[in-house]
Amino acid sequence: MAVCGIDVGSRSIKVVVLDSGTKRVLVFRRVETTYAPLDQCLKLLNGLSSGQIVATGYGRKLLQNHMNSESITEILAHALGAGHLFPESQAVLDIGGQDTKAISLDSLGRVAKFEMNDRCAAGTGKFLEFMATSFQVPIEEFGDFALEGTPGLSINSMCTVFAESEATSLMARGHRPQDIALALHHSVVKRSLSMLRRVSVNGPLVFSGGVALNRCVRQLIEKEVKSQILVASEPDMVGALGAALYAAQQEDRWPARHKPNRV
Repeated sequence: MAVCGIDVGSRSIKVVVLDSGTKRVLVFRRVETTYAPLDQCLKLLNGLSSGQIVATGYGRKLLQNHMNSESITEILAHALGAGHLFPESQAVLDIGGQDTKAISLDSLGRVAKFEMNDRCAAGTGKFLEFMATSFQVPIEEFGDFALEGTPGLSINSMCTVFAESEATSLMARGHRPQDIALALHHSVVKRSLSMLRRVSVNGPLVFSGGVALNRCVRQLIEKEVKSQILVASEPDMVGALGAALYAAQQEDRWPARHKPNRV
């Protein structure tokens, strides 16, 4: 039986179809969220054959209301996904488009403690995307651009508007854009790790979410935690994978003749 997990994020929507028996990923799809997230969800799900569907992400209630699907929190989804991909993991840092989550896991892979920044875009993918646009650098290249910088500068404000003002002021004083970009990345990492340290400081760390694709952020985190971090080949898939794993758990609990058809 195939089950489906869908992560409705602020910047992108991800779908994972999982074989509920082997826990093997059968399908992984991704689209931009745009201003019509429900339409994008339906587009992603079109043509997929699965039983149970579980939604997560900031827009999970939208899909839950439309399709009567079950939903779980992003905290649980990322804990399940990270624990499946990396059984040795003891903590998860997820930096997504709109929020940052720091999660510690117990010996059984369950959520022990967590913190979440969901009040503003400070220190998130949206912050980096906004700053990359200010530098006229594609977001996909912003991390490599920052790695060309020399340490020494600092950005004190994590408010997007004030950080841009600081960056503009540093440019006006003749500092190299690469050096300023590196300082911006440092500020994101500093904020994220302060959250992580409040929930966990020991054990293997899984870095998930779209920002985990940023090579500069990865390197700065590894330098700060003084150990190699665990990053999936598709780090923004972890939440959708966790939702699919939860769906598989529900399939196991339903007697076959009573399993709901949620194709």
